[in-house]
Amino acid sequence: MTEPLRIVLVDDQQLVSAGVRMIVDSQDDMTVVGTANTGLEAIAILGETSADVVLMDIRMPDMDGIEATRQILALHDPAPKIIILTTFDLDEYLLAAIRAGASGFLLKNAPPPDLLAAIRTVHSGDGVIAPSSTRRLIEHVATRTPMVETSDQFDCLTDREREVLLLVAKGMSNFEISKALFLGEATVKTHVSKILEKLGLRDRVQAVVEAYEGGLVRPG
Repeated sequence: MTEPLRIVLVDDQQLVSAGVRMIVDSQDDMTVVGTANTGLEAIAILGETSADVVLMDIRMPDMDGIEATRQILALHDPAPKIIILTTFDLDEYLLAAIRAGASGFLLKNAPPPDLLAAIRTVHSGDGVIAPSSTRRLIEHVATRTPMVETSDQFDCLTDREREVLLLVAKGMSNFEISKALFLGEATVKTHVSKILEKLGLRDRVQAVVEAYEGGLVRPG
């Protein structure tokens, strides 16, 4: 039998933490192994307890979720996947979370099935952004990224991989890319995995930012 996913909850609001814990522990394939009220507590707990996924609040005393995410990922190898849970659907939090290394970003009012799906998705290696934020992330990066020469970091990609990355950067799913390029969905998934491996990226969310900031995709 497969071991359940180990989840750590980090939130200074006990009611929120208790509610999320109830949702997570209702699943056979995941279990809460620790809770923390601050970013500093989270770092301490993860120094003693291994976790697969961390659900991280942003605004907390002592250390916010963005800095805690950055430090946790720097301290652990392999590191847990981190999903930011917040009531604030703001661009600056979203980009800061991604740049700090978070693999997911969800609003706290997300339906329980969305939260559970996000945990499973980031653990499998993909990234998750709240649906209301996905398009805005792309628009935000596109409009605020200055025109730059295409970075030579993309030279390691094949022509097909570049083509796939361009469509990923437009926010297209594997299924949508498969239809656009007349490829099997499994083939697209393989291309995405190779792209992430070659560029040293964690997930497709980070790939979107990298494609714009590296000049592969031009704003507008």
